[in-house]
Amino acid sequence: MISLSRISARGALALAVCAAALTLPAAAQARVFIGLGLGVPYAYPAPVYVPPPVYYAPPPAYYPPPPVAYAPPVAYAAPPAYSPAPAGYGGTCYAGAYTCPAAQNLPAGSECTCAGIGAPSYGTVH
Repeated sequence: MISLSRISARGALALAVCAAALTLPAAAQARVFIGLGLGVPYAYPAPVYVPPPVYYAPPPAYYPPPPVAYAPPVAYAAPPAYSPAPAGYGGTCYAGAYTCPAAQNLPAGSECTCAGIGAPSYGTVH
């Protein structure tokens, strides 16, 4: 059960909050001014129009190339020469989603492994 002193304490608190709200300053009032535009007129000078030039020069016959920002390479290295696998042998291991070079040329159809994510994947040589 709620005691009478607790109710009166809550009532006093509510009364203090309401009194504080009433003592706050009032909201600002907006001001509106309506003018008639009477006053001393200002005379603007007339715009000045400049005619275009009499002669436009044609573009140059030759534009020089831009400056070289880097030196082009002298030559590219040739790719290494690979010898094809002998007939009946393969050098590529096909293991499901993985394809990798075999460690050595193995007979076609033999088992091989490719290093997968976590564990090796088993497949066959083609």
